[in-house]
Amino acid sequence: MDVFFLGTGSGVPAKLRNVTSIALKLLEERGAVWLFDCGEATQHQILHTNIKPRRIEKIFITHLHGDHIYGLPGLLSSRSFQGGESMVTVYGPPGIKEYIDVSLKISKSYLKYPIEIIELQEGVIFEDEQFIVEAKLLEHGIPSYGYRVKEKDRPGTLLADKLQAAGVKPGPDYRKIKNGEEVTLDDGKVINPAEFVGPLQKGRIVSILGDTRVCENAQLLANNADLLVHEATFSADEGSLADEYFHSTTLQAAETALNAGVKKLCLTHISSRYDRNDWKKLEAEARTVFANTVVSEDFMEISVHYEQD
Repeated sequence: MDVFFLGTGSGVPAKLRNVTSIALKLLEERGAVWLFDCGEATQHQILHTNIKPRRIEKIFITHLHGDHIYGLPGLLSSRSFQGGESMVTVYGPPGIKEYIDVSLKISKSYLKYPIEIIELQEGVIFEDEQFIVEAKLLEHGIPSYGYRVKEKDRPGTLLADKLQAAGVKPGPDYRKIKNGEEVTLDDGKVINPAEFVGPLQKGRIVSILGDTRVCENAQLLANNADLLVHEATFSADEGSLADEYFHSTTLQAAETALNAGVKKLCLTHISSRYDRNDWKKLEAEARTVFANTVVSEDFMEISVHYEQD
């Protein structure tokens, strides 16, 4: 479960930061990539990575400002020529369907794969046996959503050494025990799976927020997350400007992380007014409130690990 930053800037593309797009790489978990926002030239950014557009399974759009969606029609169209045959589901605020439909229709783009477009309402928007995704409205100039991706708890580690000592040979019985089924050996001995499987592996949580002022829903989405990705368009001393433009400062993002009890905070959506020499200052500001903070850069990757007992 890796979070890969394809674009980390705000407003317009800059030399050092492209506009917003984040890939959640779930290659081991489901052989797929989930994309969060798709700013202009996202597909160009992808060319510099090992991400395969055909692996993109879901696209979550936080809001309909151009720096978060202008790359979407191009990416969807190009995917047809890059081996993409499986369905893509796009989630976004009301209006996302019209934007995609009109863009593809006017440009005479025909997708070679099925596409499903789901316009958001607050609450659980996706759930299967592996993951549950929740969306909540944030506070921005237009409807802007945050997403909470929660991996469901997984069975504990199979205690193979203990099983072998008990006379259980590797094979189908291991799978049954892993799945919580009792196994009877040839000698009549009954193997209780609870004695041979470690504790449940707690699922990981990644919260990725769209543009927002400080608000309650941001903290709810971030609650106990392993990683919170939060915008920090402005530095700590630009609080009035952040409020005026419905954005957050470094300190405000850090306070949300602290109050929500997250494990790691990553700041993104950095204004181009701050050059490379300023980035460490922005990071230092946030760390005065929440120590485990990093400022994202284009092509940065953060791995989200399981907690170790």
